[in-house]
Amino acid sequence: MTTLRILHVDDEPDIREVVEISLGLDPGLATRSCGSGEEALVAAIDWQPDIILCDVMMPVMDGPATLMRLRENALTANIPVIFMTARAQTRELDRFRSLGALGVIPKPFDPMTLAASVRSYVQPAHDPMDDLRAGFLLRVKKDAAALSQDRIALKDANRLPGMLDRIKRIAHGLSGAGGIYGFAEISDAAAALEDAVIAELADSGSGEETDLALDGLLLLAGNCGIPKAR
Repeated sequence: MTTLRILHVDDEPDIREVVEISLGLDPGLATRSCGSGEEALVAAIDWQPDIILCDVMMPVMDGPATLMRLRENALTANIPVIFMTARAQTRELDRFRSLGALGVIPKPFDPMTLAASVRSYVQPAHDPMDDLRAGFLLRVKKDAAALSQDRIALKDANRLPGMLDRIKRIAHGLSGAGGIYGFAEISDAAAALEDAVIAELADSGSGEETDLALDGLLLLAGNCGIPKAR
């Protein structure tokens, strides 16, 4: 497990202690604390944290001012900053985000869920297309099972037009959907099969071409290493 480094900035020692204990509940988080924005600027350069958890209301240099200084230095400009504040009004939240904050954790916070709240900002958002791609791969396996049965029939020289037409329809569907979901190799193999069947049905192509194209598609679909979307 990769350890995430969290730099916490707050001028209140009690808050720093609670945050350190709270984040310590997650063994995948390493925490370092600072009592001011000035300390945070030095620590951010030296430690290069993955995220800075910064209080908004601090003397001398408050949270927004600290964020601005971090962005001015190439060594810290890209470190995500999450503000912690009791001023969690919608207008304030919008202002903090407009300054470049990754997010805001309201005070008071739940010590038992603080680590999860921080992690929610670093975990990639779920891509709905992932579900659609997974569904497509299930369809590929289902269609491959049907095509495998047809391949057995073709070996027995049972090349009925109805069966060839069914193979063509399956290939057509996989060709279009494969392109949409990013599975180019599946799409290309299905398109080649569709073309071969069309040619055979029109008596302008050979059954051997259909068989070779079908074998190519089944090889891709039956392999657990189905090409990843790209």
